[in-house]
Amino acid sequence: MKVEVYSDIACPWCYIGKHRFERALSAFAGAAEVEVVYRPYQLDPGAPATASPHREYLDRKFGPGSAQMDARVAQIGRGEGIAFDFDHALHVNTLDGHRLLRLALTEYGPAVQSALKEKLLAARFAEGGDVGDRNQLIEAAAAAGVDRDRARAYLDSGEGREDVLDEIAEARARGVSSVPTFVFDGRWAVSGAQETEVFLRVLEQVSAAGE
Repeated sequence: MKVEVYSDIACPWCYIGKHRFERALSAFAGAAEVEVVYRPYQLDPGAPATASPHREYLDRKFGPGSAQMDARVAQIGRGEGIAFDFDHALHVNTLDGHRLLRLALTEYGPAVQSALKEKLLAARFAEGGDVGDRNQLIEAAAAAGVDRDRARAYLDSGEGREDVLDEIAEARARGVSSVPTFVFDGRWAVSGAQETEVFLRVLEQVSAAGE
């Protein structure tokens, strides 16, 4: 079974969804036969390359009230083992992060990509990191298992940029309009950070359908 997860580094629900899905996968009897890959998506493709405070960005985009939204997400996150820190979180363009995730998948495999995805989400939402800063991106990639020099050369060259943009355009063409979206074997899609029990049930159903 192949599960493609469309998500954005700037999406807190993608962080929650990742943890819930991984917990479901750990309880799934056929987990060893499941390949999970992360596909790019940008909720705010026009975000600047220079980081700004997360809450200021939300207040500009949605109006006052972001603190209440963040508090709800943080409460849910605690139940998933995620220590959201929205007071220090930074909003920035995520294209370079998606490029590195593509590099991790194509040259190192799904496990390294997943590890890098976790590090980027943690940096963005729990550690006050700037996921648009190339040095921070390179360090995250290296910690996940990507060669540091390769990551630096990749980002400096512009390699993968058009591939990621094409993948995002393809996702939109396929009808992906919100994240996270989990696509199972290219046929069944589940949107949102569903409860772990829902993900487990879907894994079992898709597995049974393929037998």
